[in-house]
Amino acid sequence: MIPDQTLERIHRRLARVLAPPAELLTPFEMDGAAIGWITRDRAQRLAEFADVFDAKAGALRFVPALRTIVERTSALDRVAAHLASEGALTAWRDERYAVAPSFGDPALFFLERAAARYFGVHTYAVHLNGLVRERDDVTMWLARRSDTKAIDPGMLDNLVGGGIAAGATIADTVVKESWEEAGIAGDLARTAQAAGLLSIFRVQRDGVQHETIFVHDLWLPHDFVPQNQDGEAVEHRQVALAEAARLIAIEDGPEAVTSDASLVALDCLLRLGQVSLGSSWRSALGGLRISEP
Repeated sequence: MIPDQTLERIHRRLARVLAPPAELLTPFEMDGAAIGWITRDRAQRLAEFADVFDAKAGALRFVPALRTIVERTSALDRVAAHLASEGALTAWRDERYAVAPSFGDPALFFLERAAARYFGVHTYAVHLNGLVRERDDVTMWLARRSDTKAIDPGMLDNLVGGGIAAGATIADTVVKESWEEAGIAGDLARTAQAAGLLSIFRVQRDGVQHETIFVHDLWLPHDFVPQNQDGEAVEHRQVALAEAARLIAIEDGPEAVTSDASLVALDCLLRLGQVSLGSSWRSALGGLRISEP
């Protein structure tokens, strides 16, 4: 079991880094529903694109002339390119997210991935816990992100994780990211077990992260060694679950784990019985909600 002191440190860290927005956000609306949440300074900048956005009554909306998916997507491509030229976005990915009322619904428009947080749209990702049974114990594989990554460079991460691009399914993304990030063959990746959802809604330096993570556990062979294929991971380490807990409690520095991955790993520790559901657990984590039905 994970010591209470470690749980308390994890709680303090995650309650801080995953805290919901304290500032007033501007809704990005379509058909009366918010499809994005934008910080006030970014909303003011977007309002300057008067041929694309109507910024009345405390919300941002498309102008009436942009009636179709193609028209809205084309207009946003132009806005995103302009913002990128100003240095307002993270590294351009040349990959689009489908923006829709709910996951799997028909897209309202498509948006360059680098602009997703600027507009605060709801994004979706998969994260995979790479697990190995070691006799009576379990170990977990972690990866270190490349120093060239636009977000959380150099930090430790789950073995596999990535955003779900437009046109891709959850299963597609698990297989694709498993190969690219850890050299896991498709047949093995397809044995990953869906383990639930986690949600994040917070303000970051690049905008609002509003993301649902589809969590998976993959039980790996004892002799498996991850091999990164795309240059995005520069190190892999296999750790005991107690060591994983110690790492996700670290605030910053070379041993720190990204906040997203820390949440995913903590959820895994809970499901594997490493964290008690008794009074010590509830005292340590307080009201922090780490998973959804």
